[in-house]
Amino acid sequence: MQKKKIKIAHVTFDMSVGGAERVVLDLAQHTDPGRYEVSVICLQQPLGPFGVTLRTKGYDVETINRKPGFDFSLIRRIRKSIKNIELRILHCHQYTPFVYGVLAAASTPCDVIFTEHGRFYPDKRKLKRVIINPVLNRLTGKVTAISEATRNALGLYENFPTAGIEVIYNGIDDTLIRRADSEDLKAELGIDDKAPLMGTVARLDPIKNHPMMIRALKLVHASLPEATLLIVGDGPEMSNLKRVARELGVSNRVVFTGMRNDAQRFYRIMDVFLLTSYSEGTAMTLLEAMASGVPCLATDVGGNPEIVSDGETGRIVASNDAKMLADGILHILEDKNLHTAMGRAARKRFEERFTVQKMVEEYQKLYERCHSAER
Repeated sequence: MQKKKIKIAHVTFDMSVGGAERVVLDLAQHTDPGRYEVSVICLQQPLGPFGVTLRTKGYDVETINRKPGFDFSLIRRIRKSIKNIELRILHCHQYTPFVYGVLAAASTPCDVIFTEHGRFYPDKRKLKRVIINPVLNRLTGKVTAISEATRNALGLYENFPTAGIEVIYNGIDDTLIRRADSEDLKAELGIDDKAPLMGTVARLDPIKNHPMMIRALKLVHASLPEATLLIVGDGPEMSNLKRVARELGVSNRVVFTGMRNDAQRFYRIMDVFLLTSYSEGTAMTLLEAMASGVPCLATDVGGNPEIVSDGETGRIVASNDAKMLADGILHILEDKNLHTAMGRAARKRFEERFTVQKMVEEYQKLYERCHSAER
């Protein structure tokens, strides 16, 4: 006899383009449809493109227009969904959706999983959360974090017992990356085909610290004057970054693409990938670069050191240390054998630890444990 499907709803803010939202998108699409029935509950509008994608593919995606302040009506709405759909697992992504979800599921047969996707910078300990989180934790089936650093922050700043937090790393579907056509892309961007190319893909936000890589480019030019920096993305820091490039005299060697919907094409033309953030959980773009076989240089923050194996798949450098970043770039670019070895090791590490299949497998094991515990 075929087992009855386990009904799961992912609870999130919305389904805009972002790391946590992409995890929800991939979990919905890759979770075994023969065993699970997946839906999504968004606490606010607009829905976002990832949500539109899921609706187009036939998934039930509910949107609730959250009111300012603490919206008690959300608890009733989620609780109604739990009962109407007969949900057995409520997978809540990030803290606010978790609070609403765990209160809505209280005294129902629905088990709650809370996944923390990252931390604020700078991180702070809030008294209200320190008091209430141990209580909420007792109502929760399982707490997960996307890195050891995030797990430790949940204990230090949020007062969750770290011994009970499971780390499940993000994974990505690299289908588009493997199929990406990057031929003639350098010419399209006006980049010399032989120019050493550093690159990044990220929203242009202060937390990403793009000025660090522009300062590093200036230092790299002393040895590699043709070196070029490719910045893929858009955001509020665009004008400031262009100003920094002008002041450092490297404007002609920094290429800004703006927002692109084909970001997967750009990794293959990069010689090294840079991630200079002040804070990260598990950066999807770092995984994409590794999947593309590109050596990565990332700052020693958050989950970065858990992803990049220092000296093997790339380098980990101190936060906001442009000279250390420049030295790391030159070390890789000036040694062709090292560059090739690191690229191959990056792809191998991705295949072993950070595929979407690996991520989904870990969450499905968790779903089964929660479901068995209910029974």
